[in-house]
Amino acid sequence: MDSLPVYVEAPARLHLGFLDLEGSLGRRFGSLGLTLDGIATRIIARRQDHIDVLGDPAGRVHDVAKRFFAARQLSGGCQIEVLEQIPAHSGLGSGTQLALAVGTAISRLYSLDCTPSDIAETLGRGARSGVGIGAFQQGGFLLDAGKSAHDLVPPVVSRLVFPPAWRMVFIIDSTQKGMHGNDESELFSTLPAFSPESAAHLCHLVLMQILPAVSEQNLEMFSQGVSRLQRCIGDYFASAQGGRYTSRSVGEAIEYIESLGIEGVGQSSWGPLGFAFVGSEIQGHTLLRDLQTRFAGNEDLRFRIVSGKNSGAVILQQDIASISEAAES
Repeated sequence: MDSLPVYVEAPARLHLGFLDLEGSLGRRFGSLGLTLDGIATRIIARRQDHIDVLGDPAGRVHDVAKRFFAARQLSGGCQIEVLEQIPAHSGLGSGTQLALAVGTAISRLYSLDCTPSDIAETLGRGARSGVGIGAFQQGGFLLDAGKSAHDLVPPVVSRLVFPPAWRMVFIIDSTQKGMHGNDESELFSTLPAFSPESAAHLCHLVLMQILPAVSEQNLEMFSQGVSRLQRCIGDYFASAQGGRYTSRSVGEAIEYIESLGIEGVGQSSWGPLGFAFVGSEIQGHTLLRDLQTRFAGNEDLRFRIVSGKNSGAVILQQDIASISEAAES
């Protein structure tokens, strides 16, 4: 009997920065991030004898599925219907979420019982950050401990509930793409030394300011800590990305937000996505209207209000009518 179809909804994530690019204690990178609501990769997969993908003009889903079948030495295939994809190379973790969604769907179809970490290892994800895998598994505000010589995937060591009332205003440059693939890997091999003092400073910020501020729902302390972390990391990568921010337009918008007295700003991963944290939906709409007015002449910029998400991926294996109802909701 053919197995039931599988629906997977994998949430996007915000990457707030690395903690230790030096690695003198045996672990390198370490990441801070947040799971996002309303931005996701969503697929429906059905078992069949060959790989067939619907709704994926770039071919990314087919490539991932083909690699997973080969790595797991599976005979057969599947049809994957792509309902939605996280924008690629925008700073939202699209590659990891796509890999986890496809790998999870195939694993369910073929009763492989693979964990998200298994799938990440199989498909070469999580080489530097475990935040995307944590977002898929459990959601929330996440800290991973970085990668040691023995880890294939950096372990998540802290998961906090993100304050439900807080919002982010996203600054999106539709003309830019963040660094990825071979270019990203080559860059990391040529970066200058990261001082132990800078690593200690960032770890201090995260442990003694940012994480407690999330726990206590103290937006002011949280925003101050995020801004300080972002300035340090952004300046370190400035030579590779042309400044503190990949997109000049996003940088100008962030400077304007800071001029309004709003902290908690920065760039997710390699960008070009920029963000600003605010305390409520109302504050988000106020800032959104202000930005739309201020940058009305810049057709490349778009703005959006986004919430955090305190749960991970949605995975359903049942009849297609039930899946379609869940997907539409």
